[in-house]
Amino acid sequence: MKMKYLDQKGFSPILMVLLVGLVFASSMALTKVMKDNSNPSATAGSGGKGNGAPSGPHFNLNIIGVPKAKTTDMTGGGRIFVPLQGKCQINLTESADTSMYVTDANCTDGKGGFQLPNPDPENDGITEYSVWVRARGKPGGSSSTTACGELYDEVTMTTSTYCSVYKTVAVRDKGKGNFADVSRELLYVYVDLTGPEGVPDGVPERYNLFSDALQNYFWDYDNNGLKLLQMRFYQVPSVVE
Repeated sequence: MKMKYLDQKGFSPILMVLLVGLVFASSMALTKVMKDNSNPSATAGSGGKGNGAPSGPHFNLNIIGVPKAKTTDMTGGGRIFVPLQGKCQINLTESADTSMYVTDANCTDGKGGFQLPNPDPENDGITEYSVWVRARGKPGGSSSTTACGELYDEVTMTTSTYCSVYKTVAVRDKGKGNFADVSRELLYVYVDLTGPEGVPDGVPERYNLFSDALQNYFWDYDNNGLKLLQMRFYQVPSVVE
């Protein structure tokens, strides 16, 4: 009976080749994994593209600044046209489910409309979804957006408008720009309506959009040449103060 040839360490040449190949392949695979994990564009919270936004499905809403007013009524889609210079009011209505919908895409006549869910029904500071924005278009433009609501006084029979002490300011600089979480600024109104004694005390309270504390919520949009404000709504919660 012939004996199978073994090297001095007790391994056959064929087995040695297989082992060396396996070690080499494992080393290459491990190197690839380490390179992939070190890629900033693959980290969580970058949207996979390094733009600062979260990953996952989202609703896009583009606020488009135009130099001339639109003359037709428009609904649906993912855009609202606003004056390139000046203010307009984007009225907000509460959706019965989790859907979002542009109810009036023409804000160049002074008023537009957008439907969205209640972001924080319990007003506990943890949102059901979050909103992220970034400025795009030709460098140099800017805009500010403030969440507001109205309050009807049954005694004086007058309506007063209250706007949040916080607002979103978007400035178009050179480069692609990154998204920023503006859930606090756009999904809540921080105003001083009451205090420990039942009267305003100078300290703003937090009211989520569609809270019963106010009515007729809207975004006050003030444009200074910004051609595009990108908004993204993600099913990712944010924590606000």
